[in-house]
Amino acid sequence: MLVGYARVSTQDQNPNLQSDALKAAGCEKIFVEKASGAQRERPDLTAALSYMREGDSLVVWKLDRLARSLPQLIETVARLEAQGIGFRSLTEAIDTTTAGGKLVFHIFGALAEFERSVIRERTRAGLKAARDRGRTGGRPPALSPADLAAAKAMLGDPAITVDEVAKRLKVSPATLYRHLPGGRSSLDKSGGNNAQKDHRD
Repeated sequence: MLVGYARVSTQDQNPNLQSDALKAAGCEKIFVEKASGAQRERPDLTAALSYMREGDSLVVWKLDRLARSLPQLIETVARLEAQGIGFRSLTEAIDTTTAGGKLVFHIFGALAEFERSVIRERTRAGLKAARDRGRTGGRPPALSPADLAAAKAMLGDPAITVDEVAKRLKVSPATLYRHLPGGRSSLDKSGGNNAQKDHRD
């Protein structure tokens, strides 16, 4: 039995184009989903899979109606294959019940694994380059020790505002407060007095 699955992204879109194509292909029952490709939960697709039995085939008008990414597509078709259910896409002329269709999906799977391997290699290479430059990963601190010392010195002068200090150091006031949680009150009193004296001199 051929079971059709149509999906439109919004409530306003009309699924008739897909439904007509699925009927013409011989689908005896059609499930229509109104959901964006980003949604993981698709109740009508779940209903279609529950309805189908071993030997049936799920038919879609186009591959992107079933999945929004290659890994998601391969995962879904693998689930169908595990249940003994075939898969057909009318636009791409793919049919996993044939030797050629199975070959296409093996190629898709190999490409997806290759993409994952490339991403892993790039990540490892990036981390190694960062370590070689003396960083261990993660974001570098926004203020260097020298910047922090300058901030403390400037904040020791009541005439200089936090916003002015942040602007001079080219950071946000929030970043400054993150390094000095107590603001001016976190500064050592004697350090603040010295800073004021230096500023007057």
